[in-house]
Amino acid sequence: MKNLLNIALAAIALLVGIRAVEGLGPNSGQQPPGGRIRKPQMNDTIKASMYADNNFMLYVNGELVAVDSISFVPHNVITVDLLPAYPMTIAVMARDNADPKTGMEYANTNIGDAGFILKFGDGTVTSSAWKAKSIFHGPVDRDTKNPRVTTEPLPENWFAVDFDDSSWKQANEYSEEEVDPKQPYFDTDFSGAKFIWSDDIALDNTVLFRHVVAAPPDGVQRPDFRNLNNVVPDSPPKKGKKR
Repeated sequence: MKNLLNIALAAIALLVGIRAVEGLGPNSGQQPPGGRIRKPQMNDTIKASMYADNNFMLYVNGELVAVDSISFVPHNVITVDLLPAYPMTIAVMARDNADPKTGMEYANTNIGDAGFILKFGDGTVTSSAWKAKSIFHGPVDRDTKNPRVTTEPLPENWFAVDFDDSSWKQANEYSEEEVDPKQPYFDTDFSGAKFIWSDDIALDNTVLFRHVVAAPPDGVQRPDFRNLNNVVPDSPPKKGKKR
């Protein structure tokens, strides 16, 4: 009887151990005890999709994570994997193709339009809740015969988590009809997201955006891996070999 009891207790302990390991799996929102941190896995990441007319640079929590691979045309969608950490500071430089001296395109024969849209796998989307600041405008007064532009210096550390954007205006939302996105946009799920820009989608050629996501919009608690480089992480459980 004593042996049977010991076997039963051992089985219970084994089951509890298995459940504990499972509880530390991807997307559990937990980390190992004792201040340890496990290595992130791809299941910890979220997809980030962006479309810009014409190109962009994306920073998350002060780090450059994506750059549009095509500066002008054809229009494209960029999708990358991110390790989110909250609160999450998002900063974007979006640029419409424009001659730096005239603000025009196609050999100074046209005033271009613009637009930027973003959606993350955690439910983060672009909207008028974002902040926006134009730093390159033209041609001033739509004067295409004697075009001139106005510019502002790029604010220092504009992408940093602690940057003060309180003086920036709210972004404006624009419809698909106003932006006229090209086919790659329609092949990607941007549901819930809005095209954004400054208050002048035709003449503002370079616009900075910022937004802080306080908590995951989808309500899923995710581990914070921001300090991973300063610790010795636990390795993820290894799967048993197939027999």
